[in-house]
Amino acid sequence: MKVEEYVSYDGLGLAELVKAKKVSPEELVNLAISQIDKCNPSLNAVIHTIYDRAKTSAKDNIEGPFAGVPMLLKDFSQELKGEPISGGSRALRTYRSTSDSEYVTRLRKSGFLFLGQTNVPELAILAYTEPVEYGPTRNPWNRDHTPGGSSGGSGAAVASGMVPIAGANDGGGSIRIPAAYCGLFGLKPTRGRTPVGPQNGRFLHGAAVEHVLTRTVRDSAAVLDELNGFEKGAAFTVLPFDESYLQTMERPLDKKRKIAFSIKSPIGTEVNAACIEAVMKTVHFLESSGFHVEDVDAPVDGKKVAKGFLTTYFAEISASIARMEEVLGRKASYRDMEPQTWLMGLMGKEITAQEFVLSMREWDIAAYAMESFHEDYDFYITPTTAFTPARIGEHELKRVEKLALQITGKMGKAGFLKKMGLVDQMVEDAFKRVPFTQLANLTGQPAMSVPLHVTEDGLPVGVQFMAARGREDLLLQMASFLEKSDLWESVPKKCMI
Repeated sequence: MKVEEYVSYDGLGLAELVKAKKVSPEELVNLAISQIDKCNPSLNAVIHTIYDRAKTSAKDNIEGPFAGVPMLLKDFSQELKGEPISGGSRALRTYRSTSDSEYVTRLRKSGFLFLGQTNVPELAILAYTEPVEYGPTRNPWNRDHTPGGSSGGSGAAVASGMVPIAGANDGGGSIRIPAAYCGLFGLKPTRGRTPVGPQNGRFLHGAAVEHVLTRTVRDSAAVLDELNGFEKGAAFTVLPFDESYLQTMERPLDKKRKIAFSIKSPIGTEVNAACIEAVMKTVHFLESSGFHVEDVDAPVDGKKVAKGFLTTYFAEISASIARMEEVLGRKASYRDMEPQTWLMGLMGKEITAQEFVLSMREWDIAAYAMESFHEDYDFYITPTTAFTPARIGEHELKRVEKLALQITGKMGKAGFLKKMGLVDQMVEDAFKRVPFTQLANLTGQPAMSVPLHVTEDGLPVGVQFMAARGREDLLLQMASFLEKSDLWESVPKKCMI
């Protein structure tokens, strides 16, 4: 098999070739390595490789639905025993995992061969992937633009054909945003559907879940079949789904399913014309296909959702820095990490227990409202992002902002930044481009980004679908229906060259 053939297959397609003995796992590993070595110098998607380990594993008697298929893991939470996992931070660059994560354990049993880890923003906290320690990851569609974050390295790796499937997780949009920016399919499962242990019983208080980025819907469904299931010690459980997602996605979608959509930013900010066009094009297609679609906004206060998300997010980062100190064997300082990360950690220290609990209450209010909403509407459609991918470096802090953060870092106080209005401005800037994805993280619902539009200058645009908790089956049926339509925008060959 040639590399050109390798990149044309999805994960299940490669597994079928292995099963038919038309290609060996060793060959697939070598083809993946060839594609990584070819594309990574210009994309910087992979920051750590374990080629020898993958080659050794390829010689074993591999079983499972993905037997022999090469895969990359994300450099955050997806721990592989003995290998580094830095979370994009220079402070953790020498850290080695002491055990496999449950996510890795389940995927190994399904037959995947791990080739390395993909780039992330520091501590996976941003919607773009430009860590100081490893440098920016670039979008295969246009290398001047970001692939998004925090699973940006995985998005670039899959879109460029390095591997058909890469590990991802989503605490505020980190699967769906790279999917939208890289023209991929990205499903965020229901809270509790996929494993997060053994290091965590809950991941970002339940906002974050583990899954993958793929080029095809069936690969995502088949991986979900492998990850789905009870996990001991997990803080959250979900109604069991005892069928196969892979088989269920092929069932005809009931045209009586009701659909709501909105093109308004939940925080009242601008939405780019291309992102609106992507949704409206999808709405018109669904209407012409016989579905009932209504223009209805979600019954939640978007600004309260954003504030509730950030309050708990800051607290999580502060706690992550405290845990980092166990690895460092000393107190962490502003010199150990990027200014924005340190600032968010300081903000976490400013949050009181009362503020934290009240923020979590907003999560529950939103969850109840959305479950009631989905009693009337099976799907809720929005843009995945409010803008197309930013240019590399566009998010870089201004000189005055860097100076203010340096001063804050040395002082160890964040209170005066509130008075300056700098924090509020940074928050608005952070959500301006991606105001749609956080809701599903707080409510625990499943949501997906589907590649249904490309701008005139050749950048992909995603459309987000949300469903009630536990209804990944509905989302996968809708995705499968759309994948067969002319709307679906496949990754072009130029991205894999």
